[in-house]
Amino acid sequence: MDCAVIFRRDLRLFDNTALVNAVYHCNKIYPIFIVDPRQMINNPYKSEFAATFLINSLVELDKELNGNLNVYYGYPENIVSKLDMVNAIFINEDYTPFAIQRDEKMKENALNKGIKFFSYPDVLLSAEEKKIKIGRSFTPFYTKARELEVPKPQSVDKSINVERISNSLSIDFLLTFKKVESPLLKGGRPEGLMLLDREIDYSRKDYPAEKNYSMLSPHLKFGTVSPREVYHKKISDQAFTRQLYWRDFYTLLAYQNPYVFGHSFKTEYDKIKWENSERYFNAWKDGMTGYPIIDAGMRALNTTGFINGRVRMLVAFFLTKVLFVDWRLGERYFATKLVDYDPAVNNGNWQWVASTGTDYIFRVFDPWKQQEKYDPEAKFIKDYVRELRDYPPSVIHKVYLHKITGYPSPIVNWRERVEMVKQVYFSTKA
Repeated sequence: MDCAVIFRRDLRLFDNTALVNAVYHCNKIYPIFIVDPRQMINNPYKSEFAATFLINSLVELDKELNGNLNVYYGYPENIVSKLDMVNAIFINEDYTPFAIQRDEKMKENALNKGIKFFSYPDVLLSAEEKKIKIGRSFTPFYTKARELEVPKPQSVDKSINVERISNSLSIDFLLTFKKVESPLLKGGRPEGLMLLDREIDYSRKDYPAEKNYSMLSPHLKFGTVSPREVYHKKISDQAFTRQLYWRDFYTLLAYQNPYVFGHSFKTEYDKIKWENSERYFNAWKDGMTGYPIIDAGMRALNTTGFINGRVRMLVAFFLTKVLFVDWRLGERYFATKLVDYDPAVNNGNWQWVASTGTDYIFRVFDPWKQQEKYDPEAKFIKDYVRELRDYPPSVIHKVYLHKITGYPSPIVNWRERVEMVKQVYFSTKA
């Protein structure tokens, strides 16, 4: 049987469930990647950092395939109808509403052409997680999911029989979509493996200047490394593997509740009348709020496509509960910047911080205390807020007491604003 394996967010040969099964069932394999214009061109929320990471990862995948990656341009559901040379198509499942609808059309068109269509769970740690009903809290899911066996990674023989298709495009076509590359994360499996092997003190992951965070998130998003591969490599570090379960939790939350894309998980909070000040929103996006840790975070996001979890939480808190701007605006802005943009994870994180999602608590973070605790020497701040580079931490942590040339005073009194927003939330909940 001659088969096509269509790569999407699984850009590796090792522990690629669809590929493993194709190798077992097929005599000849045509590896394919389809450039979908809905994602790469006609997409107002495309992240150029993520697009370049994707392309670099595909270049590395093509190397692993000895130059045999077949590239197509068009709607995947239309491309499959043109694969007359194959008897079967193998893919790995995806879980967003867009992906599900796309894959259903792909399957329908393939079957109409007499082509068999096989899809496999690959994104999650365990396929059995899909059977867990996602509720309003992470902990019940985590308890049940940890009872499930995480399969050991599967390898494939690199001498598999892969071939090019005469009318397919070469990898060079993808290079035309490259615009901006993150200075922190290039992409590709070699980089992913290097990060996986890197020794870090994960207990210090919240300190942005120390870089004790894995930075594997874009590699997991695009599948240059397998989640099971990461899990078994880090199995002794429960704090680390817990984050993998958070990823699966948000993936399944959106899968089971697709309305969260555009609506609050706790639907009563759709009634909130957000202030949505354009001036506040622009100041937040540009890193000009007068709160150094917030401004450093946003400038880092804008220039690198990556900020660690603690800083993401702080900037999201500040936008929603201090500036009182709709979390959906922040979610969409992150989508245009993150190198690791994952719709379900991004949505889940924003709703968690905005207190419209799971694990409801009206969370409040003092930006001045958070800044002093997690960037005590102001190294992260100085890296991105140039106006403050010549000032000691003692000034930066109390910058509201000083007049700094070129740097704004705090845009609002954060405590007063949080109290106002809290009353709106509580009245909405009542």
